[in-house]
Amino acid sequence: MNFMKQAKEMMERLQAMKTDLQNRTQEATAGGGMVTVVARGDNRIVSIRIDPEVVDPSDVTMLEDLVVSAVNEALRKVQDTVAAEMNKLTGGLNIPGMMG
Repeated sequence: MNFMKQAKEMMERLQAMKTDLQNRTQEATAGGGMVTVVARGDNRIVSIRIDPEVVDPSDVTMLEDLVVSAVNEALRKVQDTVAAEMNKLTGGLNIPGMMG
């Protein structure tokens, strides 16, 4: 019975953590701050800011690369935050499917 109680408590803490993480944001920049991306804890992009100075019609590829870089960094930060919070919750145990 104690195991079931502990499992239920862990699931409740997991749900609370997921809700909290969905509302947290992570910000990343590329090109020395020329592109800034904000992502939420549920891996959704909230905003992308592009400094007008980086907009060069003759070099769209550079701008695309900066956006991709900033998005990937913001999502990496989100994943790192989720992993750190899961580690706190599970005490370092790797429990498959806990964030699914």
